[in-house]
Amino acid sequence: MTIKRVGILGAGKVGIVLAGLALNAGYEVRISGSGSVKKIDLTIKTLVPGAIAAENNEVVANSDIVILAIPLSRYKNIDAALLKNKLVIDAMNYWWETDGIREEVLSPDATSSEQVQAYFKDSTIVKTFNHMGYHTLQEGTRPQGDAKRKALFVTGDDHEAVDKVARFVDTMGFDQVIHYNIKDGIMTEPGSPLFGASLRYNDLKHVIDHFDENEFGKRIAASK
Repeated sequence: MTIKRVGILGAGKVGIVLAGLALNAGYEVRISGSGSVKKIDLTIKTLVPGAIAAENNEVVANSDIVILAIPLSRYKNIDAALLKNKLVIDAMNYWWETDGIREEVLSPDATSSEQVQAYFKDSTIVKTFNHMGYHTLQEGTRPQGDAKRKALFVTGDDHEAVDKVARFVDTMGFDQVIHYNIKDGIMTEPGSPLFGASLRYNDLKHVIDHFDENEFGKRIAASK
């Protein structure tokens, strides 16, 4: 399947930036927000002219790939059946100011993307676009071979899906450091060395190769 149509669930800052990048890369883009289409239509026309404001159902039905760009605490507001058989990018993070108490949003015994995959069990989840700030995403896109091109971490359990998303990330203007284990999404969660990172390929790979999951877990536990 060739990706030609991109659907974005979430019309906040990240969703708007990703919509703009996808339009610039030549994709047809649909985007939905938490309210009615009327509520976000003017915003979409103003900030990302060319993108189509739509309801969730229309976004998903007319997309080859769907990006979740909503607050993590709201992912279960989406009917899991809506995304059945879809390739889905998880661009979400837990953030206490938006999501509230972590234990009310996430189980402590699994990473956020594992829990997102478990909920959308009939979808294929790939984690990316979540560790770089939206301003950097917007301003950091570069063509292949550019010495200043930044890299994004891409991970998931399905090898074919991860490779497909990596190619998509490439068209959006970023290099990719690829893993094939959705658990490795922990490397990009808030509090990790990669969260907020805006690094070129070799630097990003170096941080990932030296990531200490046990040390990160201790740090998170100590911060509670």
